[in-house]
Parts: sequence; structure tokens; C-alpha cells
Amino acid sequence: MRICVYGAGAIGGHLAARLAKGGAEVSLVARGAHLAAIQANGLTVHAHDGTHVSRPKASANPADLGKQDAVIVTVKAPALPNVAAGIAPLLGPDTPVAFVMNGIPWWYFLRSGGPHEGTRLPEVDPAGVLEAAIGIERTIGGVVYSATEVIAPGVVKSEHGNIRVILGEPDGRISDRVRAISAALEAGGMPSPVTPEIRLELWCKLLGNLSSGPLCTLSRRGVRDTLADPVLRAAARASAMEGQAIAAALGLAVPDAVVERVANATMQHKPSILQDLELGRPMEIDSLFGLPLKLAAMTGTPAPQLALLVGLVKQAAFAAGLYKI
Repeated sequence: MRICVYGAGAIGGHLAARLAKGGAEVSLVARGAHLAAIQANGLTVHAHDGTHVSRPKASANPADLGKQDAVIVTVKAPALPNVAAGIAPLLGPDTPVAFVMNGIPWWYFLRSGGPHEGTRLPEVDPAGVLEAAIGIERTIGGVVYSATEVIAPGVVKSEHGNIRVILGEPDGRISDRVRAISAALEAGGMPSPVTPEIRLELWCKLLGNLSSGPLCTLSRRGVRDTLADPVLRAAARASAMEGQAIAAALGLAVPDAVVERVANATMQHKPSILQDLELGRPMEIDSLFGLPLKLAAMTGTPAPQLALLVGLVKQAAFAAGLYKI
């Protein structure tokens, strides 16, 4: 199976390594020093089950990689317009595109079947460029659990073994194309459940982003150190509960156990949004934090703590020159 990972940073690099380990014909769209290192020395991923070295074809130009059986997009939200502009050479008549990303995705209200069916989200699809270039027909939703970081060009470290990629169709079908991508990931040691409720899984992951992301960004410390303060751990729980209430207003019942899990997180990993702040990269503030607040307003759900914390994160990002207020 020919699979291109579009955006081979920490998450994309880990997924590419798993796909290669499982026997897929893997290619990568990457850039900069990371791309140069992969082209010269291959891709190295240090994980709980060993060190995985592969030599996928990699380029900054998707046209160099040819048509694919599937594309997995792992870029962060600010880079999505570039994906829309560049993805066409990878797409055959039936090539699906799985968006394996954090936050509220651009397709969230398309084929949702709910009262907000058809609502567009320009915060993550400016001018509708993703919908025009890829379309909901090709789109698969994805949620990834894999605490990773790029520790050197061409080298990715995965922090622990509690990893998985959950995949699902926007309309809830269990399709052959989702099963095929799932099987390719699982062959390489990445558990990949297929779900008819991908939006619920998105919220289960998002509660973790909402509970620790703003607090860690403001503290400039990892999850364990930040939440060692009982006051901040209580704040993490309150943020998760506000996220749970927003999901409920959209018809999704996030279990209380998810709130407790994210509020009691003990991993030392720095959330990706904090990594971006420290490295001076564009931050996913709108998709991770701004859109949940927009959905809170849309549904009349109070979220005062999230509003306060997100406002402070925006100020910190603005001061670093990484966000426009």
C-alpha cells in the first residue's frame, strides 16, 4: 500500500516509521533540516518497543512522490492552507485523506447529521480551500495519542507505549478504506481502532489539550511539573469539565472517566503547543482553544475558565510574535 505522510514532524515521523515497519511503501512531505536529514540518513524513531530506522522517499514537493493509495495529514492547523495548495499530485481518483491532528477539524460539521450540519469553520479552513482541494468525500477523521518530539533532524522520540491512532468516517460508516489504513498502522505496531464515533473520540483527546495545554503554556513546564501544584491540577479538572459540557451541548457524552484521566495526567511530556512557543513556531491556538470556545458560544455553554486561560495564552503568543490579536 502506497501511503504518504504529509507533514513529517514528530507525529508524522512516528506514523511513517510504523507504516514502514509494517511493510507499506511510505513517502513523506517534509521540509528544512528535518527533510535534509531524512534524505541523507533516513528516519530514526526511538520508541518503547525499540529503535526503528527506515528510509522513506521524502521531498518538500508532493509532485516528486506520485499518486498514493492513501494520504495521512499530520501538519498543525496553521499549515493546512499549504496542504490544500500542494496535495493534488498525491491524489488519484479514489485516494482517501486522513486528517490525524489535534483540535476541532475543518470537516467537523460536514456529514455530521446534527442541527449544525454544513456549518463551515474558517478558523481551520480559510476561504474553504481544504474543502475545495480535498473535499469531504475523501476525508477520514483521525485522533492520535503519541507523546513525541523531534530531538534532532531526522530523529523522533516517542515518550511511552500508550500509543494509538483512532480512525473514523465523518458519517460514521465503517469503511474498507479506513480498515486498510488501520491495518497498515497496526502491522507496524501502532494500535489503530476504527470507530463509528470519531467526533466523540476527538473530544476525548481534546479534553486533554484543554486541561493541560493552556496551563503548561503559561507555566512553561511539562504536564507532571505543572499539575504537581494542587491549585493547577484543580484548574485542569475544571477546564476538562468545561470541555465536557461543550461536547454534551453538541450531543456527545464524554465519560467522566476521561475528565479524571486528563486531570490526573502524570507524564512529563511538554504539550506540542508549548513546544511551538519555545521554538518560535506558529501555534495551534485557534483550532485547539479558540474553536472550542466558539462552539461554547454557539451552544450557549458557559466556559469562563477556558476563556480566561485562552485569553492569557493568546497574550503570551502575541508577545512572542506568534499570534495576531
